[in-house]
Amino acid sequence: MGEQKRKETTKDDFIFGKKNYKFMLIGLACIVLGFILMSGGGSDDPNVWNPDVFSWRRIRLAPTLVLIGFGIQVYAILLNPNKDSKS
Repeated sequence: MGEQKRKETTKDDFIFGKKNYKFMLIGLACIVLGFILMSGGGSDDPNVWNPDVFSWRRIRLAPTLVLIGFGIQVYAILLNPNKDSKS
């Protein structure tokens, strides 16, 4: 009897809600975009110096986007999906 009651009271719900997953996807997109912007800048010939390695995009913009993406991920995890909007 106790086992039957337990089966009735348990629900198969996801830990996160729809809003959490949306924010997680936005954060993941920011992280991926940051890493894409960070890539490149190399040279085929090792004897030739390419100053694009130190461009503003690779030094400032891309790491900032990655950090913003990680911040959005933390927010998405900590967001309470069961919070009512009427409160």
